[in-house]
Amino acid sequence: MQRKAVSLISGGLDSLLATKAIMEQGIHVEGINFFTGFCVEGHTHAIRKKDKAKPKRNNALWVAEKLGIKLHIIDIVDEYKDVVINPKHGYGANLNPCLDCKIFMVHKAFEWIKKNNFDFIITGEVMGQRPMSQRKQTMPIISHESGAEDLLLRPLCAKNLPETKAEREGWVNRDQLFDFSGRSRKPQIQLAKKYGFEDYAQPAGGCCFLTDENYSVKLQDLWDNRGEKKYDLDDIMLLKVGRHIRPRPDYKIIMAREEGETRFLSGYKKQFQSIKTTSHAGPLALIDGPPLDQDQIELASAIIARFSKGKNADRVELDYSLPGSEPQTVSVKPLQPSEIPQNWYLL
Repeated sequence: MQRKAVSLISGGLDSLLATKAIMEQGIHVEGINFFTGFCVEGHTHAIRKKDKAKPKRNNALWVAEKLGIKLHIIDIVDEYKDVVINPKHGYGANLNPCLDCKIFMVHKAFEWIKKNNFDFIITGEVMGQRPMSQRKQTMPIISHESGAEDLLLRPLCAKNLPETKAEREGWVNRDQLFDFSGRSRKPQIQLAKKYGFEDYAQPAGGCCFLTDENYSVKLQDLWDNRGEKKYDLDDIMLLKVGRHIRPRPDYKIIMAREEGETRFLSGYKKQFQSIKTTSHAGPLALIDGPPLDQDQIELASAIIARFSKGKNADRVELDYSLPGSEPQTVSVKPLQPSEIPQNWYLL
């Protein structure tokens, strides 16, 4: 009987190798990639001019193509909010709910295999590789709280763990699985070479913005100044782009740093207030907050003028626009660096 497994495909090296190892044993494998909105790839690299040399690819699709398997991309943006906002097991070093995230995704995969008559689940986890979710003490928690129990197989470190159903029933040969552990990626790199894989995503790179300190600071600032832990997809996207400055608690400036970001932010001008220099070349900026009063418009404009070609001019003219309204011309003296407190800048 042809046994079938579904593999959680992040686009990284580990899930690539784990899937290949099970395919080598004659198992039919399909992949699942869960879209949370927080994935690093495909956003800033595609937007920013300085990242032009980087390949613009979806790594999960690239992995599926290399393996020759079907990939199911599943949008979990709304369902995932509770994981980010109320993680049962808490956050990691930043706002990364890694343990709750893994439990949630394995649970979704468990629901999927029941619905689609697949036999078990594969992940690329390696014991000791991640400080929060990939430890000897937490791996049983993932298996149990997700509901998958022994239907969850981790091929890269299986020999360090109790046998799963797939091994006991002889669907896969445990002797052909691996005992990788720790943070070193040398065993994975050697296995990739054996399988003939090249140009894979950097093995030490994470794929989630929530593990990034700068991003987490901006997300926490968003929650603090809104007075509640809520976000939508536009919030997630805008936190990835531009220079963020909060001169007052009730509004924030999101300022483009280069041409690619200017084009990206232009797509939000119908949703947000915006300010753009007109007398000198300079950045487009969005204003996240309620409509500004005149004093706030002038302060925000003076900050934005500081980052324009007119930063040393006596006056700079800018257009302040509310969505759907004619722009208001503002003339201001650019602020000097010493006039912009460091605590206004969000990392």
